[in-house]
Amino acid sequence: MKELSVIQKTYDCIKWYVPIIERLPKIHKFSLGDRIINQLYDLLEGLIKAKYAKNKLPQLESLNTELDILRYQTRMLLDFNKISVERYEYAIKLLDEIGIELGGWIKKQREREN
Repeated sequence: MKELSVIQKTYDCIKWYVPIIERLPKIHKFSLGDRIINQLYDLLEGLIKAKYAKNKLPQLESLNTELDILRYQTRMLLDFNKISVERYEYAIKLLDEIGIELGGWIKKQREREN
């Protein structure tokens, strides 16, 4: 099932991202870093809740917005020179994979409602 795959990818993204955030200088770790980690955990929780929700579409669309915020926050890390270009590209690849699956799930829910 796609939704299970997107949940696993989000879980794996958190596992990859947390050690990187933990190595940030304090000023960034406790501001942007905390926001990114909280956003990732919220995304994971939201996906799990949506999996069991009767009306999934509003939750999924909201999570799509959260994912976009994560992309910008990740770009900010790059712009502040806090992660390498390679790590940035990998993080965006992970977020894009999550986004593709989330988008597919949203599309499937829209088709069910019509």
